[in-house]
Amino acid sequence: MTDHPITPPLELVQEWYQEASLSGAPYEYEQQIAARAAQWGYDQRGEVNEAKLQKARDQELEACCEWFVRDWTDVETADKLRAARRPKPQTLSSIALQTLDTIERDAHYLPEITDTIRRAILRLKQLEDSNG
Repeated sequence: MTDHPITPPLELVQEWYQEASLSGAPYEYEQQIAARAAQWGYDQRGEVNEAKLQKARDQELEACCEWFVRDWTDVETADKLRAARRPKPQTLSSIALQTLDTIERDAHYLPEITDTIRRAILRLKQLEDSNG
């Protein structure tokens, strides 16, 4: 059991045993230790583990899309499925434009102010688009 990558060190387990309260309730002592161990295991997740999990999810999605095209539908539908399951995050420029639209609709700013901001945001969008 100690060869598992997220097995807690013995010293840590001993600390949990010492900290767990012996309240007398059935299994409460064990539940406290198990909860600490589960939290510790969860905390061991890192960017590397998350990247591995995401890669596995992406591979599963690709396998589903391939099967979907092979047995059921066309490539365009599979592309729509892929886009729906892995949407691209909004760019800073699109968020800023939405915010500016809200400001223009809900507040009374001089057009000179909002026009300058809009031009700057559109330039940001051009730069984002050119960088992929």
